[in-house]
Parts: sequence; structure tokens; C-alpha cells
Amino acid sequence: MGVFTYESEVVTTIPPAKMFKACILDGDKLIPKIVPQAFKSVEYIEGNGEPGSIKKVTFGEGSQFNYMKQKVEALDKENFVYSYSVIEGDALMNMLEKVTYETKLEPSPAGGSVCKTTSKYYTIGDFELKEEGIKAGKEKALGMFKAVEAYLLANHDAY
Repeated sequence: MGVFTYESEVVTTIPPAKMFKACILDGDKLIPKIVPQAFKSVEYIEGNGEPGSIKKVTFGEGSQFNYMKQKVEALDKENFVYSYSVIEGDALMNMLEKVTYETKLEPSPAGGSVCKTTSKYYTIGDFELKEEGIKAGKEKALGMFKAVEAYLLANHDAY
């Protein structure tokens, strides 16, 4: 088993508190509404969103995958930090034990926020991740983030 770590950073004009609330705290409802082709639904199997909760994400028609289960690892509402692991589903492709994501929103000097994400891929056996697979996943995550940003810019009263 290997662990591959990737980091990314995205800057937005949206302040951290507003982006965290929309993306993380209300993301299970908001994201399927604004990008239904990517996410059809999110339902909690255990818990209500706090650490230890498990939720099932059903992908939309535009996705190559059907579903995944995520376990909430950490939720720090004061410091805008959220961590979860993908623990089951066809997105793991039977080649990954799990994938853990930690997202932290920090204020940016320009008044918006910087979203820092660390992804850790835990491989099964000697499977090696390919750069293009990681890049494709990052682009999808960025697209979702930008969709939430566009929604917030178009709906100033939201959140």
C-alpha cells in the first residue's frame, strides 16, 4: 500500500465564512441543486454531518461513477476546516482503500478567501496513481467550487 498526497489552492472573492457555509455546511443540499449533472443526491446513513457521520453521495447522469460513501473525519466551524474520507463506492475503482480530503478556507489579502485542499490517496497493493487521473479529479473539484462561487455571486442574499 502507498499513500500519495496532493495539494491544491483556489482563490475566490467570497469570504471564508460564506463559502464554508455554502460549500461545506449546506453543500449536501446546495451542490446537487446547482450541479445536478455531477451530484444527484446526498443522504446521511449515520449521523447528521458531525465527525463520524457517514453519507452516501449518488452521482448525476454526467458522471462515470454511480455512488460513493463518505465519512466525516473533522468539522471545525470556527476555523473553516473540513475533512472527510471516501470509504466505499465505484469511485475507488477497487484500487484505492480510501481517499481523504482536508479543506481549509483562509482569508485572502484581497478580502475573499483561499481554499487549500490536501488529498491523500491510499492505494491497494502496488497500484500507482497516474497524474492525469489526479488532474481530472482536481478539475472536477475546481468546477464544483467555481459553480458554488458563481451561485453566491449571482445570489448575494444567499448565506
